[in-house]
Amino acid sequence: MKVRVLFFGATAEAVGKREIEFSLAENTNASEARTEILEAFPNLKKYFGKSLLFAINQEYASGDEIINNGDELAIFTAVSGG
Repeated sequence: MKVRVLFFGATAEAVGKREIEFSLAENTNASEARTEILEAFPNLKKYFGKSLLFAINQEYASGDEIINNGDELAIFTAVSGG
């Protein structure tokens, strides 16, 4: 199945793109998708490790959510104000 992955801020710089189409197996959950994306783009892992946030269709993902064909995934760093 195909999903759209959006990268914001520093993650877009690390990947070199703001948006990609990504293939996942059916019944992939959010945690598995995150792992696959980090493997495909090692700079994300190198620079950010586990501090990345992950969302599915504009909702924060805890990891257990099942991803569906056509979903929009987002990967971004935590933002702090001041």
